[in-house]
Amino acid sequence: MKARQCMSCGTQDGMQHFDGRNLSVNYKQMSRMVHDLAGWECTFCGEIIFDDDTDSAERYVDAGDKLLEDCFQVMGSEIKRIRRKLHLTQKDAVKLLSGGGHNAFSRYERGELAPPQPLFMLMRLLDRHPHLLAEVHAISEGADLKQLLATRHPEQETVLTQ
Repeated sequence: MKARQCMSCGTQDGMQHFDGRNLSVNYKQMSRMVHDLAGWECTFCGEIIFDDDTDSAERYVDAGDKLLEDCFQVMGSEIKRIRRKLHLTQKDAVKLLSGGGHNAFSRYERGELAPPQPLFMLMRLLDRHPHLLAEVHAISEGADLKQLLATRHPEQETVLTQ
């Protein structure tokens, strides 16, 4: 087959045909290899278009979907394991760590939804350093802010409510 113009970057004769290529689908440091793909690749910008007369696009998309599902399951299992290790209920975990809703946290744990990256990082940090949960409780109660406000503006009475 002859080369053709890239629809993405416009390079004349930039698209070269390939057949039998293996490509990986990547998400959050996880990857899955998809074998024996056929299509066109731009030698200039790297754009790939799969052949319409093969199942390459469908197999590539399916592999990406499965990778996402697997990743969500792994992250959900980790969040649940860490929450239990810290002896927190879902309600407590939401109140202390995420500020979101109970339903969303439950969906994270079931692997139906990816948890926000900051929440996932915080959970992993608490897994490695569970003693920091006491600091999270103290910060959540706001005692440090009350003291800070009192020392900065002693002439004004400031009351923090929960």
